[in-house]
Amino acid sequence: MSDDQLKTVFTSFCAFGAGSKDAQATMDNAKFGKLFRDLKLYDKKFTSTDTDIIFSRPEVKSKTERKITFEQFKKALALCAEKKYGSKDEVGKLIEKICAGKGPGTSGATKQSKTGGVDRMTDTSQYTGSHKERFDEGGKGKGLEGRKDFDAQAAEGYVGGYKGKDTYSDKKH
Repeated sequence: MSDDQLKTVFTSFCAFGAGSKDAQATMDNAKFGKLFRDLKLYDKKFTSTDTDIIFSRPEVKSKTERKITFEQFKKALALCAEKKYGSKDEVGKLIEKICAGKGPGTSGATKQSKTGGVDRMTDTSQYTGSHKERFDEGGKGKGLEGRKDFDAQAAEGYVGGYKGKDTYSDKKH
């Protein structure tokens, strides 16, 4: 596999989650682990703990660095191949699997519901009770006016529908 293909995969994982202006050619530990997780390279012998340890080793980067470059990434892959296959010479096998895989995925992300009940929940024409008052005939929300009770009795401290206003006697028995 060519260095260009590996660099393409490296940059796609570096750019994952960053805005277009924030995209850099360096990879942090979380994206390094995501690469191995998304490409299903973990097994019983090679785990996410191993990639965390390898990412922090002095052969890969100094203690003060938080991200690695492409050259440091290739050094880390040699250490990963040694852990996974028993020899640094097997790095080509690991690189081949990385280049054959897809780019970063969004597994576990929240997806839009496809069930039929959602349409009824968002149809304002079917609302009843106090919720019905919050929308006009076109289904557009009335805003604050639709949420507040501007009844005169409510402003004076009485609950809605109370018929005995001003009937309380001030006489002491």
